[in-house]
Parts: sequence; structure tokens; C-alpha cells
Amino acid sequence: MLKTPQRPTSMAVLTSGGDAAGMNAAVRATVRAGLAAGLDVYGVYEGMQGLVDGGDRITQLSSSDVGGILHQGGTVLGTARCAEFRTREGRRRAARNLIERGIDALVVIGGDGSLTGANLFREEWSSLLDELVDLGEIDSGQATAHKRLTLVGMVGSIDNDMFGTDMTIGADTALHRITEAIDAIHSTASSHQRSFVIEVMGRNCGYLALMSAVAAGANWVLIPESPPDTDDWEESMCRAMEAGRAIGRRRNLAIVAEGAQDRHGNPITAQHVKEVLEERLGEDTRVTSLGHVQRGGAPSAFDRYLSTVLGYAAVEQVLMSPGAEPQLIGIRGHEIISSPLMDSVNKTKAVADVIANHDYETAMDMRGGSFKDSFRMIRTMVRAQPHAPEPGQRRLRLAVLHAGGPAPGMNTAVRVAVRVGEDRGHTMLAVHNGFKGLADGDIEEMNWMSVTGWVSRGGAELGTSRKQPTPEMFARMAEQMAEHEIDGLLLIGGWTAYQAAHTMHELRDEYPVFGRPIVCLPASINNDLPGSELSVGADTALNSIQNDVDKIKQSAVAARRSFVVEVMGRDCGYLALMSGLATGAERVYLPEEGISLLDLEKDVNELKDGFAHGKRLGLVIRSEHADPVFSTGFIRSLFEHEGGGLFDVREAILGHVQQGGDPSPFDRIQATRLASKCVEYLIEQALGDEPTSAFVGLQKGKVRFTPLIEFPNLIEPGVHRPKDQSWMALRPLARVMAQPSHPKP
Repeated sequence: MLKTPQRPTSMAVLTSGGDAAGMNAAVRATVRAGLAAGLDVYGVYEGMQGLVDGGDRITQLSSSDVGGILHQGGTVLGTARCAEFRTREGRRRAARNLIERGIDALVVIGGDGSLTGANLFREEWSSLLDELVDLGEIDSGQATAHKRLTLVGMVGSIDNDMFGTDMTIGADTALHRITEAIDAIHSTASSHQRSFVIEVMGRNCGYLALMSAVAAGANWVLIPESPPDTDDWEESMCRAMEAGRAIGRRRNLAIVAEGAQDRHGNPITAQHVKEVLEERLGEDTRVTSLGHVQRGGAPSAFDRYLSTVLGYAAVEQVLMSPGAEPQLIGIRGHEIISSPLMDSVNKTKAVADVIANHDYETAMDMRGGSFKDSFRMIRTMVRAQPHAPEPGQRRLRLAVLHAGGPAPGMNTAVRVAVRVGEDRGHTMLAVHNGFKGLADGDIEEMNWMSVTGWVSRGGAELGTSRKQPTPEMFARMAEQMAEHEIDGLLLIGGWTAYQAAHTMHELRDEYPVFGRPIVCLPASINNDLPGSELSVGADTALNSIQNDVDKIKQSAVAARRSFVVEVMGRDCGYLALMSGLATGAERVYLPEEGISLLDLEKDVNELKDGFAHGKRLGLVIRSEHADPVFSTGFIRSLFEHEGGGLFDVREAILGHVQQGGDPSPFDRIQATRLASKCVEYLIEQALGDEPTSAFVGLQKGKVRFTPLIEFPNLIEPGVHRPKDQSWMALRPLARVMAQPSHPKP
């Protein structure tokens, strides 16, 4: 009978390769999850060099050692190239340094090169220990006790080029940096009617270039995986740019990936694109190479979340499969997955080989379905004008309206819906001021240029309202839909939109026009809608909360203070829990759980204990409907009264800033993806014999439609939230991350 490998008692974590925002969050999560599991956890400073050097570069860490690093960019453990680790002697020294500390489990956060080197170290581990025994540097008992090295990897890379995960640590933050820069460039480009060529990072992967083009509304994009179709690509680009000028576009924007090339493998540089635009069009053109600002700065909310859940899962993997084949921890959709590490590394390297062999179709297939969908979408969006309708084509009249509270990304969705619909040869109508506007006939036809500049604009340009239609309004809405010959209706919004759409569907016998297809696109910062794991606007709201709380924490540290921060969400605690993870809150109060007096007593006692032992900051996040009795003001007063002078307490109600601001790159991309699918769905249903209505959403990373008739079955009675809230599975992780960061007496 085979013996089960002994569970490790000590583990080490290191960062290696290029730095990426979120690495510190991953280190913090790994350390705290390891400590919660009863392991001794060591930090290795300066990457593989620290393994070789040993000494104080391999240091045991406590929970307090990783306090205050969640919001920091880069890596506090440091990273460095290490020629010595590439030698057998260097790896033998690294093995000795680990064995001396009883470490036989290693978590590595880095790119494919770092993970490949770590895997070689693991493969040689047994023979390295034999050599150390022969040299008398360790004894046979030590070698026997630690005869296997457990290796788990996480990918820290802004390029997002690794198989085995949909997103790598740092990629979302890099996309934020790029999009923020391009948004700033838009204004100066429009003012002077200039063209700008933006060069972005990514090595052999066009992810950053492609997604920033989608998020920023670029007019041309060049990526390694899909070079221009023709040798005379310069002429095609110039025609598209010139056509845009002819219809009144004030600026042209081309994005070039650093690995861009033509179909023969010849590099395409940003400087070359600039020269082409100047020489052929006489354009006043500037080049901006964003460089290493794409790596730096505080991590986005998504990167903090991603790094935290990956670090926690990495420790689970160490404990679950000691000595087993090394695993890469990644994310697919919103599920944490593990896959054989070297299989993922080898597939990643294979894409570069495929591109080098000019097999671009295979390269696009290897990048995945969402990458290909985004590329097809950008080819539609960069057009100066839509395709002409097919001869004899039936031209549908499709209407778009907002309903519910404003959510960043609503305008992005309208832009895409209008342009996709027009490009398919149909007439697109805008309904102003929500359902009231539909009832009043406040409807106008939109065209390609009507939505110029909407990709990055916050708010809801069409107007929106939370008010549910009255019975009399439903009758007027039906009249207006018939009068304007509306063949399909796209509702972009939250709870109000979904409830009204379902009512319209139920009234289709009384008002036959309501039998025409209706589709709801989830746009709500509360993320409280069924059929989708994430609503448009929620990511922007999280980043807004995170940025404000980061500032609040700086104030609190300076004054030995606790803050009780109230966030939105109505009956759904998504914003509270996720912002708690992203900001390092010690306590999070959710409407799904409520608040008890015992909770408050326990929490205030832990705060007192912490401040008595040198703690300088306390942070509590409360969802606005967490409890009808224990309000934010009540909790603040209770904590301050019971604090006994150890600390001050302040409250911060963030309010409607959470609904404002320009949409994040993720919300722009998601709005683009969902709106495109919605219009295609409406067209298909309107042209079919038995049209159906639905709501759309991301489920396990894929766009899916759920029949509208299912809405009542998927929501909790009496509250505004779905029955299935997959993110609630993160609740135990949040408690582990909030473990006391001060030494116990």
C-alpha cells in the first residue's frame, strides 16, 4: 500500500521575473492562508537570487509582516535575475538553504521563465539532496524528512499570455493604466484634430493592445496574433482613417502591440505607423510609448481580488497534494482552477512558435473564444461607416433604453448596440428617460456618429429612472411600440428593467406588441441580478470604493483611528464583501447575514485588543442594508464608546460617487461583449417564427441567455438579489485574510 506523502509544515513564497501589480496581494494571501493552516511561512527576498543567497533573504513571516502591502504596486519581496540559479551548483545551494529551515513547499509568483526554472529545481530536488548528503552539508535524516519539493505556481505578468488562467496577476491594472492614458490623450487629440499612435507592452501577446482598443474606442489596432490581411495594409489603414475624418471625426487613434508584425513576420513599429499617416494623409501625428508605467501603481480592485483568491488556493493546493505534480493556480470565468504547471508553460511557449511560423489562424484559436470575439468586434467598431444593407433585406427597427439606477458602462453598451445594429443593416432607435420616455414616445433614430465618444463616458446619456411603470404606462408603452414599429427592445439596466420586462412579457396576451423580443442587459453597481455573475458597472464601483478607502486608511493610520465605511448594494452584499477583500477590511457586514449584538461585541473587543498591542488602523465595511437597527452611525458610536480611549472612530458614507465616474476597462469590455450579443439575439428572434425574450449574462466565463419567464424563480422573495450568489463562497476567505496582524500576548 502506497504511503500518503507527509503534509508540509513549512513553506516559502517568492516573486520572480517582471514585477506586476497584485504580487503583494498574492504574497499577503499566501502568508495568511498558510498561517491559518498552521504552517510556518517564509518569504524569499529577491526571487531566485534569495534562494541561492539564503541568510536573511529567507525570513519567517508573521501576519503583521504582510499587513499594509495589499494596496502597494510592485513586490515588497523584490525580484532579480539570477545567473547562479541557472547552474547546478546554485540550485544545490538553494536546496540546502531551504532544507536548513525545514522548507519543502514553494509557492512561486512569476512568468513562464520563472516557473520553468522553479520546475527544474523541483525535478532535481531528490538528486540535489543526495549531493548535499554526500558533501556533508545536510544529514540523511533531513534528506529523508524532506525528500519531495511541493511546487505551486501563480502567474504574475501584465501580458496575460499564460495558458491555464483567463487572467494573470497585473494584467487588469496594466489595462487600467493604458486606458487612463488613452482617455487623457483623446482630449488633446480632438482639440488639435491630431492622430496618435500608442505603443503598448505584451511581448508576443496582443491582449493589452486588443482590449485597450476595445475599451478606449481606437480606430485601428495591430496585434501579433492577427497581422493585417494584405501586404498593402498601410493603404487600408489610411483609407479607414481618412473616411473617419470625412464624416467629422476629430481624432484618429492607432494602438500598436510591441510584438506587432505583418504577415511575413516583419515588425510593425509605432514609428512606422506614424510615418505612414504623415506621408500619405498629411496627418499631424504623435507617438506615445507608455513603457513601464503599464507595470506600476496600485493594483486595481480585480487584481487585488484575483491575487487574494489565487494565493489562498495555492496554499490549499500545497496542503492537498504534497509532492504531487506541480500545479498552476488560475481562474476560468470566476472559478479557481488548477492545471499541470509545465503543460501550461509549454502551451504558452507554443503560441510564440505558431506566430513565428506565420500560422495566425491557429494563434487566434489558441488565444481562446473571447479573444477572437473581441477582435471581430473591434473590426466592426473601427469602421468609419456601417456596411450597406443587403439587397432585399428586411430592415428591423430595434430600440434601446436605460432603466434603473445609473451604472458606468451604460453608454458603452448603447454605443455598441447602435453600431452593431446599423452594421447589420437595421434601424436603431434610442428611447430617452427610461420607461416614461417609451410611454411618452420620446424616441429618436440613432446613427453611427450619434454615439461617438460614448465608449468612455460615465452616466446614462439616454436618461434613466428607478420608477416602475404603472398599469396605465404599460398601455401607453404598447401604443408607442406599435406606432414606432419597434421590432425588438434592448433594456440596459438593473432591477427596474428586469421587473418591468417580465411584466411586459406577462402582458403579451393583452398587448400583443409585448410579444416581440425583449432582452435585458445587466447594468447595476449592486451586482444583484440573476443570470449573470457580474453586472456592468460593478467593477467601476469597486474601484471607486477602493480608491476612496485607500485614502481613508492613510488618514486613519496617521491618527490611530477606526473607520466604519458604508457602501451601496441595497439587499446584495457584493460591493461590501469584494471591497472588503480589496481594501483589507477586518470586518464586513452583509445583508445576507445581518448583524447581531454578539457580532458587535466580539468585533469591538478584537479592535480594542489590536490597538492595545500597537495597531494603528481599523477598518469595517458595512453594506447599506446590512441591518435595519444597527446602522452605520450606531456602530460608530458603539465602537467609540467601548473603545475606552484607545482609538477614535469615524464613519464614512461613500454615497453616489459609487455610481459615477468613467467606466473601468473591464466594464467597457463587458458592456461591449454583452451588447453585441444582445443585438444579435434580438435580430435572430425578431426574424424567427416564435420570438422569445431573455436576459443575458456571464456564467462561468461564457455569455448565456436565460428565458425572461424564469426571472421570478431565480430571485429571493422580498429582496433585490438572486438566489444564486457564487461570490458568497469567498466569505471564509475574507475571514482568513482579516486575521489579527498584531502579535498575541
